[in-house]
Amino acid sequence: MAVLCDRDIKEHIEQGKIIIENFDMSHIDACSVDLRLGPNFRIFKHNEIPHIDVKKGVPEEYMETIQKGEHESFIVHPGELILAHTIEYVKIPDNLVGTVDGRSSLGRIGLLVHSTANSIDPGFEGQITLEISNIAKVPVLLWPGIKICRLTFTQLTGPCEIPYNKRKKSKYSGQIGPDASKIDLDYQDKLFIE
Repeated sequence: MAVLCDRDIKEHIEQGKIIIENFDMSHIDACSVDLRLGPNFRIFKHNEIPHIDVKKGVPEEYMETIQKGEHESFIVHPGELILAHTIEYVKIPDNLVGTVDGRSSLGRIGLLVHSTANSIDPGFEGQITLEISNIAKVPVLLWPGIKICRLTFTQLTGPCEIPYNKRKKSKYSGQIGPDASKIDLDYQDKLFIE
C-alpha cells in the first residue's frame, strides 16, 4: 500500500476517480489535500444532559446546531468537544482509503481535529464530520473557511469487495453537515457482543 503523491492525487481527480466538490486544486500539497471548515457546528447541551447511553444514542434534544456566517467566528472552549464539517464533499473510490489529520498549526494551540476515527472508508461520500476538541486552557476562535485538516489517500491492494456506499448498514453515507453519533444503530442491529 502506498500514499498518493500530489501528482497522483491530481491525476485521480482529473480522471474522476476521486471527487472533491467545492475544491480548488491549489489546496493539494505534496501528499494530501487541505480541507476547509464548514459553517455548521453541533454542540452538546451539557448542562441539560444526565448522561449518554451508547445503546440509546444521542437524542436530538441533547445537541444544538449553530450556523455561522462567513465573517463570524465560533468559540471552542477548553475541554469542549464540538462536531464540525468540511466544506468539501468527497467521494472516495473503492480502491483507496482516506485519512483525515488535523493541522500542526492548530495542534500547537491545543486544538485536536479529528483525533479518533480518522479513516475514511473506500466508497464513502459526503462532507466529513470533524470531532474537534480544545485541550488548551484558553478558548480558540475558529472561522468558517479556514484550512482545518488534511486528507491523504492510501492505495489498497485492490478494490474492496463491499465499499462503504454499498453496505446495507452504512450510517453516514451522503452526510451533509456535522452528523451526530449513530452508535445506537450498532445495538439495534445486534452487532455487539453480550
